[in-house]
Amino acid sequence: MLLTHGARSVLRAAATARTVGRSLDGLRTWATAVQARTNHNKAACALANKMARICYATLRDATPYGQPAPRQLRKMERLSFAVAV
Repeated sequence: MLLTHGARSVLRAAATARTVGRSLDGLRTWATAVQARTNHNKAACALANKMARICYATLRDATPYGQPAPRQLRKMERLSFAVAV
């Protein structure tokens, strides 16, 4: 419930910032794009889900939000990837 209320707050603040002309970060840009495609409640639920996954990843990797985790750095350094054909 708290994540949903936080998501609603983020959507409202992002809409206000956009009307004033301030730039938005990647998460807020994604959230406003979802809100443009669907209604406000679905966008808030999707953003709450995304914030929960971000919270889990920051706790799992013990890294601050916005900094690449060691497991992401290993993925970016790969030379080959497995692809299903």
